[in-house]
Amino acid sequence: MSEKKLKFNSRAIHGGQRPDKAYGAVMPPIYQTSTYAQTTPGAHQGFEYSRSANPTRTALENSLASIENGNYGLAFASGLAAIDAVIKLLEPGDEVVSTNDLYGGSYRLFRQVFEKFGISFRFIGMQNADTIGDHINEKTKLIWVETPTNPMMNVIDIRAVSDLAKKHNLLLAVDNTFATPYLQTPLDMGADIVMHSATKYLGGHSDVVVGALVVKDKALADQLYFLQNASGAVCGPMDSFLTLRGIKTLHVRMQRHCENGRVVAEYLAGHPKVEKVYWPGFKDHPNHDIAKNQMRDFGGMISFVPKGSGYADAIKIVEKLRLFTLAESLGGVESLAGHPASMTHASIPKEEREKSGVVDSLIRLSVGIEDADDLIADLEQAIG
Repeated sequence: MSEKKLKFNSRAIHGGQRPDKAYGAVMPPIYQTSTYAQTTPGAHQGFEYSRSANPTRTALENSLASIENGNYGLAFASGLAAIDAVIKLLEPGDEVVSTNDLYGGSYRLFRQVFEKFGISFRFIGMQNADTIGDHINEKTKLIWVETPTNPMMNVIDIRAVSDLAKKHNLLLAVDNTFATPYLQTPLDMGADIVMHSATKYLGGHSDVVVGALVVKDKALADQLYFLQNASGAVCGPMDSFLTLRGIKTLHVRMQRHCENGRVVAEYLAGHPKVEKVYWPGFKDHPNHDIAKNQMRDFGGMISFVPKGSGYADAIKIVEKLRLFTLAESLGGVESLAGHPASMTHASIPKEEREKSGVVDSLIRLSVGIEDADDLIADLEQAIG
């Protein structure tokens, strides 16, 4: 059967994969080598040096392209390394329009690294796609989107932003980390580049740090491959192997993440000590209809604000959690809790954080695949 005819669950397991040519290994072997023998200069079997390409990483990159409905996948040493490659497509004087609610590491890279080299960044609310055009000018070359956003769970209309990008001849990059291709495939909605912190849901077991880019266009892929090789921020063969192994169970994990996420979100929404819950599955979520249209479910990421609490009270809650682990990151099989203002988004100035809703009392949950009753019990004892 043609791979393109396979449904997602099958592509997660088989997409881009073939038994190893040497001995027929079903799982791509870990090619723990830096270099490859050549019979004469330039004559090799497709691999010269593992920064440029490694068979294990190639297997991962083929899988990434398959599950995102792309043609070319690239794996990096981290999500930020992947973002770094995208911004290096630009030149001094160029401008990026980005959502004002995004991962703190992305904000730090944009403002504290690339602005020094003459690339400017404009951070705006993108929930109403009709207003984005007001912020585009002759210097704009890239629109950077997260949806759902981190940590406010805002939903951005990828198709509408894609139409705008094409109208102005701009690149559109979508950080698909929260949703994963199980829930949405931005390339199918007109995005030029899909980015992942594959550390999160794609790897899925909190045991690897990897980034990914997927594109359809060959010319764009060639530019990114050049940057990947020239800058050298590639992931190693063991990390590639672990991430590929994680992808093979992405569909079953995401189904449970979504199921548990719904239970936890509804529990928090009905809790007398919770002021606000941010989750795109609620009908009163500002862009719920867009989420229903472009996502297949609503995921396991939830943020909430305890009623009448400030910084100290939020800290008490996350410290009392027992089944939810207080830790950076997200998307693992285990449930994690975080305090964005002091953890993942601490690099964003307080005034800027609070403009987008990241107040000191906000708590972010990555709902894992444990028994939902146990997760609710843990939240009950922590919130009181």
